[in-house]
Amino acid sequence: MAKVLVFIDNPGPALKKSSLELLTIARSLGEPAVAFNGELHDDVAAALGAYGAQALYRPSADDLDDYLVGPKASYLAAAVLTADATVVLTENSAEGREIAARLGIKLGAGVITDVVAVDQDGTAHKSVLAGSYTTTAKATTPVSVLTVKANSITPEPAVTGTAPQAVTVELPETATAASARVTARSEKAASGRPDLSDARIIVAGGRGVDGNFGPVEELADVLGAAIGASRAATDAGWIGHEAQIGQTGKTVSPQLYISAGISGAIQQKAGMQTAKVIVAVNKDAESPVFEIADFGIVGDLFQVLPQATAEIKKRRG
Repeated sequence: MAKVLVFIDNPGPALKKSSLELLTIARSLGEPAVAFNGELHDDVAAALGAYGAQALYRPSADDLDDYLVGPKASYLAAAVLTADATVVLTENSAEGREIAARLGIKLGAGVITDVVAVDQDGTAHKSVLAGSYTTTAKATTPVSVLTVKANSITPEPAVTGTAPQAVTVELPETATAASARVTARSEKAASGRPDLSDARIIVAGGRGVDGNFGPVEELADVLGAAIGASRAATDAGWIGHEAQIGQTGKTVSPQLYISAGISGAIQQKAGMQTAKVIVAVNKDAESPVFEIADFGIVGDLFQVLPQATAEIKKRRG
């Protein structure tokens, strides 16, 4: 049976939905194992076992986060050889794609990014042209590296869980020799809102908010929603780039997606068109977003959103 290695960087106190998706895909391809970096809580280790992980690989060094991605790629390459893995799965984040590229060079492996599904024979379904088409690709190298878009499948636990074995992977001495070191970090203030990638409800603002995300934030807070944004809004500096949804941002698939002041260009659609219900608010009745919206409101978001917020508060008493 094929050995599949899933890379989870800093699992944290609870596994993200995207990590569970990777494990679900790994089980369909063969025998899953997890290579992680950072602290591993007991309940997280148990969850990894419940989703089929047979082994947990940890690096011999505990300072990988003090560097940029180079040492992580070196560690993962060593883990692949230790596990005798033929498939590596990682997130499709900017850092995940860079690690995958470096890993491909180190192992001479084929790398496929923007993957949304994987067949049992290793054929990857890849989202292209801003989600307008899906192509298939398969690496012909002994090891293949796939970066998988979040919210592509529904995570499912294994029929029978396991107690995964812990294995330490020795890091090559040269791993950190020529790597850039992180000299300082600043703590990001916690918003108290759900994580954008896993949120069930998202309220997103675009160019139409004209720098004022107040109505978007107020509606999000009464709904217990996460806040997203178009690239135009993040590039303008109105909100951080971590909120960007779209082809060059995050892919989300919430139960409810409220789009406010976003035209719905193809790049934006690529990140949110799989939402279960899409509600669009825009002054321009010809905006492309209305083509994919389940409900459309032609109006000024600065009037529509506060009215919606007030009505929700009223009904909740």
